[in-house]
Amino acid sequence: MRFTFFLREAMRSLTRNAMPSFAAMATILVTILVLGVFIPVVQATNGAANEVRGKLLLDVYLKSDAKPGDAQRVKKLILATPNVKSVQYVSKEQAYAEQRKKNPDAYELLGKVNPLPDTFRVTPSDPSTIDQIRDRLAPVAPAGGRAPADKSIDEVKNRREETDKILSATRVVKLSVGALALLLGVASMLLIANTIRLSLFARRREVEVMKLVGATDWFIRWPFVIEGVIVGFAGAVLAILFLAVGKVAFIDPLAQDFKLIAAPDTLNFGLLIAILLGAAVAVSAAGSGLSLRRFLRV
Repeated sequence: MRFTFFLREAMRSLTRNAMPSFAAMATILVTILVLGVFIPVVQATNGAANEVRGKLLLDVYLKSDAKPGDAQRVKKLILATPNVKSVQYVSKEQAYAEQRKKNPDAYELLGKVNPLPDTFRVTPSDPSTIDQIRDRLAPVAPAGGRAPADKSIDEVKNRREETDKILSATRVVKLSVGALALLLGVASMLLIANTIRLSLFARRREVEVMKLVGATDWFIRWPFVIEGVIVGFAGAVLAILFLAVGKVAFIDPLAQDFKLIAAPDTLNFGLLIAILLGAAVAVSAAGSGLSLRRFLRV
């Protein structure tokens, strides 16, 4: 019976403050939409970043006059180096064929000239140890620069710089969208607080009378808390409907044709809905509490 009373009072307050309630609901809607897109994008970005990190390689280039015996000796040296997971030998002929297939026009000008060296592609057991492997195969010389650990090694090249650029770009995307979601969350909280404040102001005489006859603070608070939660829940439901329509109308059809969309492993849509609803209710309750704590002193 008491909950029915609280709910009825909350609905009555919503009808009295329709415009502020609608503004708060619209802000919640936009916030949840951003979160609904942000969470899968962050997961996909993290997955792509981890995949790139997992493909970090170290290229060990041999000198042009290196013999097969030299290549075998260098391979043993690499395999004996700590943190090395695997080693792949790519002859200059294989490298030339691969690059010619990727850039036929550029390599057409070279004719039969092959400028590419024999190469070992080293995969570390842990991407974070790639610098340690490089330091073992080509330690820094006292005079500066690097001195290869074997006379047949021409250069040890780390691809980490390219990977770090990719990872930096993904971090910028995540931080930008995260900052936007945070700003919208704060805006939603403040709008809901303002809506509750207007409700309190409109009913200040009624609240004062209730306090005078002995009503507890929580007895007065509950209708306003429920009001804020209803606003947040309604905005979240609308946002989830938009997300569902977008998923069915655009994402699912495109996923059949584009591997980039289908590949990322993200949250199950049902779990995503639960997270978004929980976030909306939490923001709404926080906004209500922010307002009630300050303005319920009569």
